[in-house]
Parts: sequence; C-alpha cells; structure tokens
Amino acid sequence: MEGVAKNYYRIYDDKEEENFFKSKLDHQKIKELLKEFESSHQEYYNNDFFSFVKEHDPDAALIKVQSLYY
Repeated sequence: MEGVAKNYYRIYDDKEEENFFKSKLDHQKIKELLKEFESSHQEYYNNDFFSFVKEHDPDAALIKVQSLYY
C-alpha cells in the first residue's frame, strides 16, 4: 500500500475557515511545505495551501468531516 494517502490534517486559514485534507506526506514534510509556503505568501488561505500541497502529492484530497449523533 505504498503511496496511499493515510495522513489526515486539519488546517485553519486567515479567514478562520477550517478544512481537512488527507495526504501520503508525513507530518514533518507538511511542516516543511508550510514553512516554504509561508515564506512566499503574505496571507494564508486553505485553498492556496492545499493547491501547493497537491504539487508535491497529486493524490492529496480535501475531505468533508460531518458529525454523527446517536
């Protein structure tokens, strides 16, 4: 199962919007990408960062998380 997206991340942007995404990249690599992204952007938006992540992991995907009550 090499290369299967198995890491899940929660991100917040400057609009305080919350998104979740999955990626095969590990936490350390995502932190490195975030640092690189921040160095070239004045404002941070989830869609922009997610597009940047997809350049490094084409299989990354935004996911929708919903509550389930019973």
